[in-house]
Amino acid sequence: MIDKEMARRVFSCIDNTTLNGTDNEDHVARFCRHTLELGSVAAVCVYPRFVACAKRVLAGSGIRVASVAGAFPHGQLPINLKVEEVKYAIGEGADEVDIVLSRGALLAGEDNVVRDEVALMKESCQGKTLKVILETGELPSPTLVEKASQLAIDGGADFIKTSTGKIGVGATLEAAEVMLECIAKNVKINKKIIGFKAAGGISTPEEALAYANLAKKILGDDYVNNQTFRIGASRLTDCLYSFLT
Repeated sequence: MIDKEMARRVFSCIDNTTLNGTDNEDHVARFCRHTLELGSVAAVCVYPRFVACAKRVLAGSGIRVASVAGAFPHGQLPINLKVEEVKYAIGEGADEVDIVLSRGALLAGEDNVVRDEVALMKESCQGKTLKVILETGELPSPTLVEKASQLAIDGGADFIKTSTGKIGVGATLEAAEVMLECIAKNVKINKKIIGFKAAGGISTPEEALAYANLAKKILGDDYVNNQTFRIGASRLTDCLYSFLT
């Protein structure tokens, strides 16, 4: 039995996402209008070139516009170009930016590079929300997931996020648990709440609620709100809306 009240809360935490190679302004505008018809999700997430279009359609709705950046989804560009992409997204009006962690540097043991790149991109956000994607499906151990989480937090991440949705292994509850425990540890030490975003292959209400309930278990019921908890979704949004109506 799905808890409808929790399902409504999760719906309000969705980042409704279109990140396809075939996206264009007409598609993004229609996607945003459809999102408005569904109700109040947290954000719409698009590529940087479509931020201005999304802002126009969503104006006055309270739905934020998020943009991927930092050489999404691979992260394989020099840091100066990643920073410029973040600046471009912010300049176009993005309220939030989802960047990708440098997994290659992480796997090479270059912890300072990983942390410092996050810090530079956070600085470029000009006070806007920064979500850092760990791409946990490319990290072969819980220890590396924990290290990636901590480096992202140390670099200034406002949220840590599981996945891009662009590789075979997306979000898993196992990786999410490690990330949420890392957030809980930082709350105890630094008294600062870091957000969590599950993304990558979450397509049913049951799957979405599993992440919400895990976050609730580790960080408390109040944590499951769109200021600190998100679900990245493409297929999920319509499915969850149909369940709730």
